[in-house]
Amino acid sequence: MGTTADLAHHFMEAVDQAAIASAAWRGLGDKNAADDAAVEAMRRTFDNVPFDGRVAIGEGERDEAPMLYIGEPLGSMVGQIGATKIDIAVDPLECTNNCASNSPNSIAVLAAAPRGTLLHAPDCYMDKIAAGPALNGHVSLDGGVAYNVEQAMHVLDRPAEDIRIVALERDRHKNLYNEIKATGAQLHLMGDGDVSGALWAAKDDGPYDMLMGIGAAPEGVISATAIRGLGGVFEGRLVFRSDEEEARAATMVNDDLTRLWKAHDLCQSEDAIFAAAGVCDGYLPGVVVAGDSSTTYNELIDVTSRTVVRNEVTRPL
Repeated sequence: MGTTADLAHHFMEAVDQAAIASAAWRGLGDKNAADDAAVEAMRRTFDNVPFDGRVAIGEGERDEAPMLYIGEPLGSMVGQIGATKIDIAVDPLECTNNCASNSPNSIAVLAAAPRGTLLHAPDCYMDKIAAGPALNGHVSLDGGVAYNVEQAMHVLDRPAEDIRIVALERDRHKNLYNEIKATGAQLHLMGDGDVSGALWAAKDDGPYDMLMGIGAAPEGVISATAIRGLGGVFEGRLVFRSDEEEARAATMVNDDLTRLWKAHDLCQSEDAIFAAAGVCDGYLPGVVVAGDSSTTYNELIDVTSRTVVRNEVTRPL
């Protein structure tokens, strides 16, 4: 059996193909068509990957998502003895709205790790905090906003007004916004894209110091995998929108519904990778189409080696 890293070039191809397919829908106002194109392209690429794969968390339940649904088998070696067994957390097009309006930060993204090492849960919500290596061990979702800002001020040696916090712009975050403003810290809002927000917060040269707030759980697992490779901090707690969602989660996470999940809980193996490709300019440059070729800009974070590699790939259309 091989390692997750041995398949990295296949996973990079999967995000690249999803980015190219969805980029054709940039600015056309149809987020569903853009998402469908990304899903189909990524799923088609997985068909040729020599592994026994499974979607640990992704596009939704089987009756909601025709492709890349939670639990879906992937790869050309499903069930074969000796095949490398891999779990995938996937968002073929994060920021569908941004792609539809050709706004920043739309990306195709996934995380991959050995079978059973990524959180296997419904497509629910997750309350999150993310930050860089300097704040690892100093901030926590359980600490609350005021505590975390104070910790950041102390560790980073900055006044409150120089602590930069990013959150999704959502009605559910009104209390969070008030708590952040009460500390005197900067509040930056993103319409969509908390994977980009979490990664920017986790990088020393990023525009934010922390990400806070509730977003989708698949993106939380993906962000946690990347941040393990960056040496930063990520914590999350599942949030449910219905009794049915909560009941399904109970069967998948052993009734541990209120658990504080840290990065190494959400991604339990160092043999893991994060892969992303830009659709619209933002965290990564977007797809460029010129003449009869397309150019993608992708990023690979290898958790084992803690390396970050960005590539520019030009291929014929």
